[in-house]
Amino acid sequence: QVQLVESGGGLVQSGGSLRLSCAASRRASSMYNMGWFRQAPGKEREFVSAIKWDGGFPVYADSVKGRFTISRDNAKNTMYMQMNSLKPDDTGVYYCAAGRKLPYSSSSDGDYAYWGQGTQVAVSS
Repeated sequence: QVQLVESGGGLVQSGGSLRLSCAASRRASSMYNMGWFRQAPGKEREFVSAIKWDGGFPVYADSVKGRFTISRDNAKNTMYMQMNSLKPDDTGVYYCAAGRKLPYSSSSDGDYAYWGQGTQVAVSS
């Protein structure tokens, strides 16, 4: 079992930046691929970004490419997402997830067994 705790959310103006963190409760570093998903008010949860267990193969949703950067520090059991040039459409609850060690980074939430409680991101126009 893995517990995931997100932090770093908040309120920011359009064009601003935030850095989200996801701390794992145990040595998730070499055991799980990880990803970020988000859910806007009244919408379905959607994929944002994912990264392999070894830090390789980062993938992004088209809507965040060029603005968001995913990374992980396995020594600290922590995953990050640097979010720049934020837009009002980026508003939502951001969830980190950990899943099985696939040879690629999955955008499907069905490939992730463990989920955090989420951190709120609000971008004002």
